[in-house]
Amino acid sequence: MGATCLRTALCAAKVSIMSVLRRGSSTAATTVLSEVSPYGSRRLVIESDGVVTAAYLKDVRGNVVGAAWVANHQAAPVEQDRARVDAGLAPLMPASHVRHPEGRKPLQADSLEVVWFEEGDGVAVLEAGEPLCVIPGWSDMSRGIPGYSRDMKRQSPFAFPLDDEIDEFTPRVKRAREHWEVCAKDGSWADFQQSILGHLLQRLGPGGHYWHDVGRQHPGGKSGVAPTVGVSERPAQEGRDFTVLSTVGMSRQRMPTIELYEDDVSPHSRIELAVATTLPSQRAGSIFPWLSQYPWRSVTWFAPGDVVKWYHEAHTFPLNTEGSQWEGVLLLEDPSRLAGPVPPGLTGLSIGGDHVRWLWLVPITAEEHRYAKNEGSDALVRRLAQQGRSWVVS
Repeated sequence: MGATCLRTALCAAKVSIMSVLRRGSSTAATTVLSEVSPYGSRRLVIESDGVVTAAYLKDVRGNVVGAAWVANHQAAPVEQDRARVDAGLAPLMPASHVRHPEGRKPLQADSLEVVWFEEGDGVAVLEAGEPLCVIPGWSDMSRGIPGYSRDMKRQSPFAFPLDDEIDEFTPRVKRAREHWEVCAKDGSWADFQQSILGHLLQRLGPGGHYWHDVGRQHPGGKSGVAPTVGVSERPAQEGRDFTVLSTVGMSRQRMPTIELYEDDVSPHSRIELAVATTLPSQRAGSIFPWLSQYPWRSVTWFAPGDVVKWYHEAHTFPLNTEGSQWEGVLLLEDPSRLAGPVPPGLTGLSIGGDHVRWLWLVPITAEEHRYAKNEGSDALVRRLAQQGRSWVVS
């Protein structure tokens, strides 16, 4: 969704009442369908009380982040249904807003298909193969922005007409379905893995150790949750006295929420992370289980200049050495902005038509993290450069 469309949606939402759907399900409703996203960070719940069906997109704590009215199952009233709203129930939409003013038959779970967007921040529901409702990543019930419903024909705080954005959603749903179908195929991960490893071979030379599925080892993480991510070691060689450790797998899927900030997501959507170091590889590489699934687990994205604070006690930070006080990382696309040797170039790889960017990890202190948050990452980079801070972790 472009910035102009988002602003339009926001303006429309501001002149309407805050959606009761933000409150979530009612005790009178029964669950038609419930499904967790492949990343484990969102749950889709479709519920009906026999009068109205609504769809909810919830976070891991059960809070409603996106929602949409789906259908009336009784004759539509002439005016807005205030009684159900006041009772905390999803309302019967008025006849002027719906395609089936007489009400439609209840949804059958076996006729529904859930298609998660590859970013994991949005979802589409198909009925008998046709789009029924879409809750995109920009649906935000805290701001009164609902999802989209096929049976809605006029904009409402409870749902927007799906027809208004069907030309955008149709190819996106197709792309998402194809993404998950490819991921499920035997050998597809090996093919993707080899494309990344081949690129690293060309840019960094022969590989050393390889760690499998590091993201699934994150403390408290759910076993088997996507994405699959490994770490490749490229040992020091003639002309390079440091090892490069790189993730392998983050770029297989786009990161979430980028479309809230960028009209064209393609240049920003796919990354891998790298660290250059003279520390023991296994020790330095233990930074990646924390970061490799972070965007999809936390439903956010990494951009050059981002700073990320370590989630645990400072003394457990993987890149700490005796005398250091690192408590987070700075992500740099161009590490030559800091002191150190000429960085190896890792550009030139594309996945799904999107350019893959490598972001380099530079450890920072808690004070430097606060400084970046207050003054901006460019100010922090300038300060570190003035101090002679190297981008190589040693």
